[in-house]
Amino acid sequence: MTVGRTSPGRSSDGLRILNAGNRGLFTLDGTRTHLVGHREVAVIDPGPHDPIHVAVLIDELRDASRVRVLLTHGHDDHAGAARPLAEALGCDVLGPGDTGTRPLRDAGLVPTDAGDLVAISTPGHAEQHLCYSWPARSAVFVGDLLLGEGDTTWVAGYSGCVEDYLDSLRRVQALAPEMLYPAHGPPLDRPNEAIERFRAHRLHRIDQVVRGLRETPGADAGALVDRIYGPSLPAGMVRAAVASVEALIEYAKAHD
Repeated sequence: MTVGRTSPGRSSDGLRILNAGNRGLFTLDGTRTHLVGHREVAVIDPGPHDPIHVAVLIDELRDASRVRVLLTHGHDDHAGAARPLAEALGCDVLGPGDTGTRPLRDAGLVPTDAGDLVAISTPGHAEQHLCYSWPARSAVFVGDLLLGEGDTTWVAGYSGCVEDYLDSLRRVQALAPEMLYPAHGPPLDRPNEAIERFRAHRLHRIDQVVRGLRETPGADAGALVDRIYGPSLPAGMVRAAVASVEALIEYAKAHD
């Protein structure tokens, strides 16, 4: 496996990783684009619409005989480069729902010369989100279901997202993978431990919301954000925290 901001060359295990370099609060050190295979290649999450990153991908794929672009979900930091890359290479874009030129459903199979990839429906971070199992390597490309650092990812934006997220963690865990490849941050070589860590964080947040609503009936998301996060919350994260707590309130009330 190789990792780089520019063309990393060949790898012996059929996996190359290129970082788009779009560092940020939500992207960590940037979006990691995973290339599986050498001649028949799947490009998982081509990243943001950055001409430099697209050019690097095109160069890295110069020897491929067939390329398919796969999306885990439609957020711009994952999918922005999909169209320009596909147009340059004349290849298909596949993803959940309406995120790709060709919809890819749960259990959909994508061949590569390094082993097939299998789509797994894993909503939560987004209502339409896929992970990709790589059975030949006992690995899963998890998109934004988990990050390579910390214990949380953004879960908000639609009704039922928290329930979906917990179910999706269980679904990936049931595969018993030996490696997880997030789109942000380094690979997770202790998958079960990582999944349990992310689950525990979400359950802890649920418990904080339940206790907050019990002690202050009628409290809104803004009040609970202050209670849960306090003054340590970065200014750029406030809106995301409010949306997250709104989703937790919905979950807590549904399970009251």
